Amino acid sequence: MKIRTRKLLGTVALLLLAAIWSLMGMTVAQTPWLAKSGLLQAIFYVVAGLGWVLPAMPIVSWMSRPDPS
Repeated sequence: MKIRTRKLLGTVALLLLAAIWSLMGMTVAQTPWLAKSGLLQAIFYVVAGLGWVLPAMPIVSWMSRPDPS
């Protein structure tokens, strides 16, 4: 697969990941047990804000591989 095709597919995958991740985060953030505690909210938003990086790293590394010769 050429790098241009990988970048296109990777971009679509990253956009889907960001959309799904944010929707899931909004859903969890509205739960009553989390809405009542400021400390739990702070921890949740740090984890949710940085957590999407772990699944995105393999996508980005796959996108940036050079073309096979």
